[in-house]
Amino acid sequence: MRRWMGSPQKCKWPLLALPMLLFWVACSKKDNVVVPSPPVPPAPPLVTIAPPPDLGFVVVGYFPSYRDPAQVPDQKFRMCNIVNYAFANVASTGNLSVLNLSVLRTVAAKAKANNAKIFISLGGQALDFRNMAASLASRTAFIREVMALVRTEGLHGVDVDWEFPRTDDGSDQLYLAFMQQLSDSLHTNRQFYLSTAITSGKFPGAIRDAIPSVLWTAQKVDFFNIMSYDDFSTTQAYQQHSPLSLSQTSLNYWVNTRGMPASKAVLGVPAYGRASGMTQTGTTMGFAAIVTAGGSPLLDSAVVSQGSFLNYKIYYNGLPTIKQKAMLARQQGGGVMMWEKGQDRIDANSLLKAICDTLGRTY
Repeated sequence: MRRWMGSPQKCKWPLLALPMLLFWVACSKKDNVVVPSPPVPPAPPLVTIAPPPDLGFVVVGYFPSYRDPAQVPDQKFRMCNIVNYAFANVASTGNLSVLNLSVLRTVAAKAKANNAKIFISLGGQALDFRNMAASLASRTAFIREVMALVRTEGLHGVDVDWEFPRTDDGSDQLYLAFMQQLSDSLHTNRQFYLSTAITSGKFPGAIRDAIPSVLWTAQKVDFFNIMSYDDFSTTQAYQQHSPLSLSQTSLNYWVNTRGMPASKAVLGVPAYGRASGMTQTGTTMGFAAIVTAGGSPLLDSAVVSQGSFLNYKIYYNGLPTIKQKAMLARQQGGGVMMWEKGQDRIDANSLLKAICDTLGRTY
C-alpha cells in the first residue's frame, strides 16, 4: 500500500478537523443556549359600541307576570319612565321562556301609552344561567331568542336578573361574557338598552366581587338596579330589612369604592315588608296590604296578622323613609327602582307618588 508522506499531507488533518471541532463545540453548548420565546401578542382591544341615548334620572318599576295589569292604574305607569316585566326565564334547556306572554303585551301597551319604556327582565335559576352562558354557541343561541323577542314585541331594553354570579365557581366569567355579548347585540345602532340587577354591596365576598367594573367603564351596561333590600334574618328579631343606612352603604360602595358612575347607580327600594326572627314563608306582605291591615304609612314597622301567623312584627319602608331614599338617590345616584309596582297603594299614601313628589316628577 502506498503511504502518504510529506508536509503537504500533514496539513490536511487540521483542515478536516476544524469543521468537526466547530460542530462538536456547537453541539456541546446547545443545551445551554437560551432561545428567546416569541413575544406574546397583545390582547385584542375591547370593542366599545356606543350605547343608546342617555335616559337621565330613571324611575324603574318591576311588574311581575302574575300581577293583573287591570289592578294597576295608568297613573302608576306614568310615575315610572321604565317598566321591567318580570320575567322571561332561562329554561333548563337553555332556551328563553316568557312567563304569560299575553300579560307582557298588555303591560307593554300600558307602558307605551303612558310614555314609559318597557324592558323584559331575564330571570331563572343560577344553574340555568351558568349552563346557558357556558359556551359561545349556547350564549349566541339564547341571545338570538332574546333579540327576537325584543324586536317582535317592540320592547326598549333588557334587564338581567341573574341571582347571582360568583367568583368562587367561575360563573363571574360566564356572566361577563354573556353581558358583553348581549350588550353588543342590544347596543348595535344604539337601539336597545341593557340593565342588570346587582346585590346591595354590603357584604364582601364571592357575590359582590362578581360584578366587574368593565361593565361600566366600557359602557356595556346602561344602568344597574341595586337591590338595597332583603337584608333580613330568620333568627334575629327586630331587624329592618331595608333601612336608610343600607341604601347609603350601597351607593357608597358601588359609586365611591368601586367607581361606578353615579348616573348608572339606581337605588332599589321595596314596596313590601318582611318579618324578622321568624320564617319568611307566608310572612312577607305588600305595602298596600300592610296599611290595610292597620300599619301606618308614616312608620317603618307594624304588628300584623296573615294566614296562620298572628300578631307578628313586620318591617317595611313608610313614606318618610321612601322620601329620604328618593332624595339620597337624587343626590348620589342615577335613579330609583321599586320591587314591585303592584304592591304599592293607589291612593295618597302611594310610595311611588312619594318618590315622584320628592323628585319633582309630573304624573
